[in-house]
Amino acid sequence: MTMAQIQLQAARDADAADYAPVDLGFAQNKFQQAQAAMASRKYADAADLADEAQADAELALTKARLGAARARIHAKVDENRRLRERMEQAHPELSRARVSMPTTLPPAAPVGDMPAPASSVLAAPPPGDGGFQTVPQGGAAPADRHQGEQP
Repeated sequence: MTMAQIQLQAARDADAADYAPVDLGFAQNKFQQAQAAMASRKYADAADLADEAQADAELALTKARLGAARARIHAKVDENRRLRERMEQAHPELSRARVSMPTTLPPAAPVGDMPAPASSVLAAPPPGDGGFQTVPQGGAAPADRHQGEQP
C-alpha cells in the first residue's frame, strides 16, 4: 500500500492530472478500492489492488514525463522558429543562403509501435559450407544418421 501511495504521489507531482488523467484516475480508483479492502480485512484483495494501483500510477507517471518532454520540445521548436524569423528580418541576405529546415516536428508515433523491418532488409544467410545444415525438403533426416544422433 505504501509503495502504491508513493507512486501515486510521484505521478501527481509529475502533472499526470494534465498529461495522463485517465491513467491517474485508474490508479486513484484502485488505491481507494485497496483501502476499502484493507478496512474489510480482505488483505489478499487489498494487496492485488495496491499492486494494480502502483502499476497504473507508474504508467501515469511515465506518460506525464513523456508529455512534459514533448511540450518542452515543441516550445523549443517554436522558439527556434521565432528566432529564425527575427534573424531573417534583421539580415535578409542570410535568408537566401539558409538551408531549408522544418519549422514543426512531425507527429510522434506512439511509443512501442516500431514496425519490423521488411524481409528484403534482412541479411542473406552466409554462403558456402561453413554454417548450419539444412533439412531436405521432405523433412526427413539423411538415411546414414540414427535417431537422436547429432549432425
